[in-house]
Amino acid sequence: MPVKVFFIGDIIGKPGRLAVSRELDRLVDRYLLDLVIANGENSAGGFGITAEVALELHRAGVHLLTSGNHVWDKKESLDFVKDVPYLLRPANYPEGTPGVGSTVVTTAGGTKVAVLNLEGRVFMNNLDCPFRTADREINRLREITPVVIVDFHAEATSEKAALGWYLDGRASAVIGTHTHVQTADERILPHGTAYLTDAGMTGSFDSVIGMRKEEAIEKFLTQLPKRFEVAKKDVRLNGVYLEIDDVSGKALAIERINIGSV
Repeated sequence: MPVKVFFIGDIIGKPGRLAVSRELDRLVDRYLLDLVIANGENSAGGFGITAEVALELHRAGVHLLTSGNHVWDKKESLDFVKDVPYLLRPANYPEGTPGVGSTVVTTAGGTKVAVLNLEGRVFMNNLDCPFRTADREINRLREITPVVIVDFHAEATSEKAALGWYLDGRASAVIGTHTHVQTADERILPHGTAYLTDAGMTGSFDSVIGMRKEEAIEKFLTQLPKRFEVAKKDVRLNGVYLEIDDVSGKALAIERINIGSV
């Protein structure tokens, strides 16, 4: 039996959270979803995540939250990340960093699905190698289940594509996050790994990647610090639907989703 997964692109602030709560039940019914994953690192005020926001999204039907470089933007995250079992931080942070970078969840149908969160290094933080971390983590996770989904939170398209090819046949899916712009390159690679460079974002499209465009434009014009605020108009939900064979771990289908004006 195939396992059916929906991955929601970066949730931006309250508008993004409301979009999830309004649309998720319909998506579950339409696709008969077994598992819902979302990147939630910017779901609290557009920067970071709080325990309350994580719980809100979990109660709305998101089974597992992934993150990235902004997961630490709220000071409290250093305390609660380790205590929220449905929230991941990138696995290639140094040893001793709070929280975990991978987990295995069991769907209502009994299928075990492993999820691995990684962060890129090109134009980003100088972390441990995501490729070698993926080797270590996937080898361990595949002893539990052949179904392994990777959220690669990275800036550079080249780095995301390279990891997709590197993990082809070992991961069920490699889905990129971080840029907030959904790409149109979804495909299944030759050895069975579903790939998408970026899942996009769930938030306001009357914006600059989810934030009010006026402040963003002023910052580019003046090069002075600006306080960004979450934009609220033209809210859309971006994500990707996956079907994965629960025996082989190979992807059977991948479909980009863009639900406008929710």
